[in-house]
Amino acid sequence: MAAAVRFQLRDYTVVDGRLDEFVHEWRERVLPLRIALGFSVVGPWVERETNRFVWVLGFEGDIEAADEAYYTSEERRTFDPDPARLIAEIRQVWLETP
Repeated sequence: MAAAVRFQLRDYTVVDGRLDEFVHEWRERVLPLRIALGFSVVGPWVERETNRFVWVLGFEGDIEAADEAYYTSEERRTFDPDPARLIAEIRQVWLETP
């Protein structure tokens, strides 16, 4: 039996005036690595008035272990500059089907 796909809504408030810079770095660095490591990604979307960047991350299997492997990977540790420096606040919500 295949492992269930789990999804997490990731909602970031980006430092004022830096949203376009964050979007560019996220698309150039974060997105390709996430996909290469087997994650599914939906979005992103932005809300410019509040500097919000929202996306959905999915993974078939143990998403917590896969997320840890992502953050400890050599590729992720060597992001320069690190897009995370532009995030002022992070909200993460686990999603489930009703």
